[in-house]
Amino acid sequence: MSESSLSGASSNELDGRCATAYQRAVILGRFDHEQIAHALGVPPEEIHRIARTLSELSLLHPMPGEPGTLVPVSPDAAAADLVGPTEQQIRELQQTVTDIRTRMRSLQPAYFESRRRRNQAEAFDVISDINVLQAMLDDWGARCRTEVLTAQPGGPRPSRYLDNARPLTLARLARGVQVRHLYQHTVRSDLATTSYVRVVTGAGAEVRTTDELIDRIIIYDREVVFLPERVDDRPPGAVVVREPTLVAFLCKVYEHLWDTSTPFAPDTETQPAVADDLKRSIIKLMAQGHKDELVARRLGMSVRTCRRYISQIMEEVESTSRFQAGVNVALSRLLDGAHGPAPQAD
Repeated sequence: MSESSLSGASSNELDGRCATAYQRAVILGRFDHEQIAHALGVPPEEIHRIARTLSELSLLHPMPGEPGTLVPVSPDAAAADLVGPTEQQIRELQQTVTDIRTRMRSLQPAYFESRRRRNQAEAFDVISDINVLQAMLDDWGARCRTEVLTAQPGGPRPSRYLDNARPLTLARLARGVQVRHLYQHTVRSDLATTSYVRVVTGAGAEVRTTDELIDRIIIYDREVVFLPERVDDRPPGAVVVREPTLVAFLCKVYEHLWDTSTPFAPDTETQPAVADDLKRSIIKLMAQGHKDELVARRLGMSVRTCRRYISQIMEEVESTSRFQAGVNVALSRLLDGAHGPAPQAD
């Protein structure tokens, strides 16, 4: 019995006459057209319709050896005959589904490995072309929605950079983007940087300074981070970080630097605390054996300014040599930020 036979059987419903005729055939042991037509009181054409319907429903089968004689079969056998091919098709389809799933699952390890490699490739970009890097910075700056976080080591910023940054920062602040800048303490004495800070803080930006910064960093919307590329033979580009876990870590590093820094408001800042921070940083770096040039570079100041601070430190601890200054600094606990009389010797 084919699927078409099953669909055809569904169109020939087992009505009352067919059911009665089937019962009579079961009693007689065969489908006797004349007897059943007489018992039902129907004309010959109707009994032929009933026989055709019962045959299509597999309730009547030709007798083996006598094709012209129809005999009744049980409803269970008729049902099996009707739905058997469909059930077989269902089993074949289920097997096909199972085979497809098995083949697809066999590709999962390759898929996840390839995706891991793709994520690694997309998580970092090294941009060495300065023009391309600037285009990316401009694009992210134009598209950022919530905040821009920057850390700029190296002391005072060149005035031409500040002139370019001022309208961009003001535009971001105007559309509701939070802007935070971190600089080193030495920018406080630079007129160009102070002018820039005065304008942007007046528009809502926040600026702080600290003695040392790890490196340059720019964060947009806590989604992408720009870090400086490490090269020696050409101007550095940037490493663009998009991997969420690493971005979140770098944001925490920035927040730590921010929390330990000093607010910078040009018209209200207190210089003594900043000067003390610088002096302690100079002392620590000198205690590590660094020369004046490296100390100055680490703190974003000129060598001349650094040496002026060193002279002030030596004067404060009443020393005539750096060695004596080191001893007196240790005794006065200046490195700990504690001021007071030196401890008495036993």
